[in-house]
Amino acid sequence: MKKLQILIFLVLPLFCFAQSTLKLKGKIASEKTPLEWADVLILNQEGKIVDGTTTRQDGSFEINLKSGSYKIGITLLGFADYEKEILLEKDTDLGIIILKANETKLNEVVIQSKKKTIEQKTDRLVYNLENNVTTVGGDALSAINTAPGVVVKNDLITILGKGTSRMMIDGRLIELTGEELNNFLKSISAADIKNIEIISNPPAKYEADGFGGLINIIMKKGVRDSWKNTTTASYDQNKYGIYTLRNNFFYNKNKFRFSASVNGKTGYKNADENLEMYFPDGLSKMTSVTKVKNENLSGKMALDYDLSDRTTIGFQFMNDRNNPDFGSDIRIEKYNLQNELQNVTLNKSATDKGSKNQTYNTHFITKLDSLNRKLSFDTDYFNYSSKFDRDFIANNYTPDMQFVDVNQAGRNISNQDIDNWSFKADMEHPFHTFNLYYGAKVSFTNSVSDVLFYDNISGTPELDPNQSNRFKYTENNQAIYINGDKKINEKWNLQMGLRLENTQTTGFSETLNQENVNNYLKLFPTFYASYKKNENNTFSLNYGKRINRPRFDLLNPFKVYINSNSYSEGNPFLKPSFSDNFELSYSYKEILRTSVFMNVITNGYGVIFTSIPETNTQIVTRENYFKGLNYGLGETYSASFTDWWESENSLYFLGSKTEFTKDFNAMPSNSLQIDFTTNNTFVLGKTTKLQIDFNYSTPFKNGLYKVGYVSSFDIGFKQDLFHKTLQVAFLANDIFNTSYLKDFTSVVNGVKQVYSQNESNRFVRLSVVYNFGNKKINVKERNFGNQEERKRTGS
Repeated sequence: MKKLQILIFLVLPLFCFAQSTLKLKGKIASEKTPLEWADVLILNQEGKIVDGTTTRQDGSFEINLKSGSYKIGITLLGFADYEKEILLEKDTDLGIIILKANETKLNEVVIQSKKKTIEQKTDRLVYNLENNVTTVGGDALSAINTAPGVVVKNDLITILGKGTSRMMIDGRLIELTGEELNNFLKSISAADIKNIEIISNPPAKYEADGFGGLINIIMKKGVRDSWKNTTTASYDQNKYGIYTLRNNFFYNKNKFRFSASVNGKTGYKNADENLEMYFPDGLSKMTSVTKVKNENLSGKMALDYDLSDRTTIGFQFMNDRNNPDFGSDIRIEKYNLQNELQNVTLNKSATDKGSKNQTYNTHFITKLDSLNRKLSFDTDYFNYSSKFDRDFIANNYTPDMQFVDVNQAGRNISNQDIDNWSFKADMEHPFHTFNLYYGAKVSFTNSVSDVLFYDNISGTPELDPNQSNRFKYTENNQAIYINGDKKINEKWNLQMGLRLENTQTTGFSETLNQENVNNYLKLFPTFYASYKKNENNTFSLNYGKRINRPRFDLLNPFKVYINSNSYSEGNPFLKPSFSDNFELSYSYKEILRTSVFMNVITNGYGVIFTSIPETNTQIVTRENYFKGLNYGLGETYSASFTDWWESENSLYFLGSKTEFTKDFNAMPSNSLQIDFTTNNTFVLGKTTKLQIDFNYSTPFKNGLYKVGYVSSFDIGFKQDLFHKTLQVAFLANDIFNTSYLKDFTSVVNGVKQVYSQNESNRFVRLSVVYNFGNKKINVKERNFGNQEERKRTGS
């Protein structure tokens, strides 16, 4: 209650002002005649559209706005786009704005002005994809991996130096993580992405979950009264082949907007794993070769209808199904202290794995008045289900491969089902001297998971109740937020926010008859300040508090055996972690960007690979075991060396300091990490582009783990045909096969473990993209209000 009183006290003064509007008008013309039906858009400092109109028959337009700084954008088919920043302090007439005709008239193509690859905003970095050749024919996951300061590795998406990041689409959180999140992102075509926002310290409007900030995918939008279809076909060749076919359809006529997409993928990829465990009586070495089916079918449908000029209602449905069955051959070799092979265990398994999720969204958006006050409501339902059925047998052999006996034979079956309802309301409330945003959200989550183990060593399956379990988990969350921003003068901008979240969780193991309840109320403040010294130099400072909630499956207390000497178990007593994030940045001409950042983590949790030396058993568990400090310095440099050579480069120096808060017979170690990336685009003609990318990250130590180096060398080529209605692209990814996880090392309980994993990062891709329609699209993308809960369903 005290925190709520503080929140009210802080935000109450913000409601003491009234709002008046100012008139912005002008006229759009070519060099010869006025231009009718030109689209005029008004964007705020964050790049968000706040109003818009079209020109009349005489080319004139008129918009009512509050005072402040804006960017005006004007587009019309056959003419180059026009953009200009304006400061509105009184009624303003922009006069006659002349649009220049495109020099080349292309058939069925909308010409757009070239955007900067990287743009710095007050609270985020915006990465525009249109200049990147390697994303053609690719998916959202591969596009994210090309964003500056973002790394995709081993099912984790991280912002360098800040930890695992949350994913959003058009400002709505995706409630998936790990493998399930990656599969979902692979179902989205990179061609449908306008840009990617990297928000290292998110405003209070967004859920406070996630240490590594937010990565927001902004989908493309277009002009009105039109339709368009895009078909993409691609083939990836690694050790095996993968075929992908995508089709996206957009229709917009008068008050009605409709979009539909379907994405299909089939094929296989190879995954190799190696693990060395140095027990007191000798080395245990495991090698695994797995053939993974890459099978996905997904679709999306969205409808929006304008009830009036001010009010819109809509519905959206999304469905995603994956069937990544796999077969593994595992070889375990046991050596003595003289490094002599003592015995061999061969574990052969076949796994039937599948998951599906469905999301339904209804939304209502209305403008309350001409002052651009806007209210929106979202109702969402999300269902996720997964199955895992693994049949395996492990046989023991002598060093010369003579059969000894059956080590273990069994069948693991696990299922999970998650339902989530959420209700969300947001208000945009501009005043005369500042902008105010506030809202609330409630969500209700129920999760049921079970694990069944059948012992098959006798040849007849027998249910083992000691290795079977049913786990129920509920989580309810209520949140309110308020966020305000103000332009003090031409040099200073301020933004402040508070978010209050109240959470109740209950986990119950039916087999163990064990219940764990956890309730907590937390306040999450955010602050941003930017200072524009002049046109060339801009400084900014931000702070935010974040929470990192455990995924649902990590709370299940039961053991799941990986093999006869290795098992994984959850922890129902796992608590959320918290971080305080600080960042100071400087931008010179938006060409050179420098950032200094620091994250302070309390009650940190993570995976611990521990061992029982007496039985040579490996245990994978999760604990709240550390507090830490992550810090770094990042430099990003954008250069145009010639008219035909553009380059984006980044250099990061990262460090950490970790202290273990739990005794598990291990010592923390930390070291400096250096990460360097260069992306180079070469324009070889009007229709041909070549791209050469390189990334290198040094080995480093962080807390419990040491990680080996990672590097990647990629070459991409794109050819436009038939006035850009057809594109053909080729990509050679990770040519030297060096981008995989290697030398992942920890020492716990006196046992050193070294792990590596390679999941077919080296491949070549051939893509063909075909566009047709009447050259104009305008689909308002809408995402789901329960995205926070969906994120935590992954494995």
